[in-house]
Amino acid sequence: MCILKRTEFEGRRIAVVGIARTGLAAAPVLRDLGASVLLSDMASDETLGERAAEARELGVDVRTRATPEDSLAGADLVVPAPGIPADSPLLRLAVRLGIPVLSEIEVAYRIARAPILAVTGTNGKTTTTMWLGAMLEADGRRAWVAGNVAADEVKQPLVTAAYRAEPGDAIVAEISSFQLEWVERFRPKIGVLTNITPDHQNRHRTMAEYVACKARLFAAQGPDDWAVVNAVNAHARKIGASVASRLVWFDRGNCLSDDSACVRDGWLTVCHRGEEHRLCRTEELRLPGAHNVENGLAAAAAAIVFGARPEAVARALREFGPVAHRMEPVAVVDGVRYINNSMCTNVDAAIRSIEAVDGPVVVIAGGSSKDADFTPLGSVLARRAKRTVLIGQAADQIEAAARAVGYTEIDRAESLEAAVDLARRAARPGDTVMLSPACASFGMFRDFEERGSAFRSIVQGLGR
Repeated sequence: MCILKRTEFEGRRIAVVGIARTGLAAAPVLRDLGASVLLSDMASDETLGERAAEARELGVDVRTRATPEDSLAGADLVVPAPGIPADSPLLRLAVRLGIPVLSEIEVAYRIARAPILAVTGTNGKTTTTMWLGAMLEADGRRAWVAGNVAADEVKQPLVTAAYRAEPGDAIVAEISSFQLEWVERFRPKIGVLTNITPDHQNRHRTMAEYVACKARLFAAQGPDDWAVVNAVNAHARKIGASVASRLVWFDRGNCLSDDSACVRDGWLTVCHRGEEHRLCRTEELRLPGAHNVENGLAAAAAAIVFGARPEAVARALREFGPVAHRMEPVAVVDGVRYINNSMCTNVDAAIRSIEAVDGPVVVIAGGSSKDADFTPLGSVLARRAKRTVLIGQAADQIEAAARAVGYTEIDRAESLEAAVDLARRAARPGDTVMLSPACASFGMFRDFEERGSAFRSIVQGLGR
């Protein structure tokens, strides 16, 4: 149980906006820290359902069907849900009225007593975050895995972990670009940048804006902190070159400096403070694909500079298995392997995942496009996919990109159930059927987790 301490939030009137995962976590923490909390949402009780009932049990002021003026009434600080864009009427009003806006992760940083190790990037965030947590646990530390991470077994906002963690613990947090929009002093002891590729183009107006959001992970770091950065990805490399903290590059190729992580003679290797730590061979990893070699290197580098014993890091590298909805093996039915990769919500992630599969693969793709360019995906499907089944709003765009390079092995399905049925008919023993959408789930499912769980359930019913 957290020992209450005085904080800057005591006695303040704080508007927590959004009755969902973040708001339902931030409101009680701020309440317990002595703030007067107004928790609001523009949706009705009927739309919010159980979340509205949960909110009303928190002992804070709750308003639904709230206008921007309702949500900000009497507030001297705003903590918005990360899903609320900066140009929303509510946040524009807050800025116009001079009410400070802080993200939930900024609040978490200001109340945390344990060090925060934060991971961001376009792809690989969740795997790297959970792998890093496993490495610290293997080293005998209590690690709180939190933040944007949404694997089935881990759903804990950073503010909750920050409130509960003791000074001797470690908090390992996945951080999204949305969460970084309203930070000021957020300063992770170790920041990890996995990569940056086009994503969320329906939220960030330009690629430059998206990259700038990611860079804010390191903005408040100083010379006593560490930045672990992808040396190969161009956007990440540019950010890494400008950090004020101590820098560790990671690269599947050669180790670039005294503090770096790489693959050397087939070994995942971390060089730190004049020592070379050969941790495990690439073929010993349970996670397939070159992208997971990168994720392993990033996590291992962060763990070792944080002080974890190399032998504990090596053990976690070998033992860590697939995370739910991320290259997750579901079943083998009639000799065909089925993989749930529902978390694959952008083009680059889909490409990496498809290329990681050995042998013929039948791909189920599609959903909500997020204004993505599917041209690179079309080329990979033409090169690697035995057949592709398309679903959702983006089906037309993906098909056009594939047909533009001469690929015609394409089916359409109106539902995920129908897509799995078509994929099953196309697959033969030894093949893989993989849900790798390259798109968000909206329009068909609440989120990628619901989509992945549905896929898992459909596949598990095939053998009955």
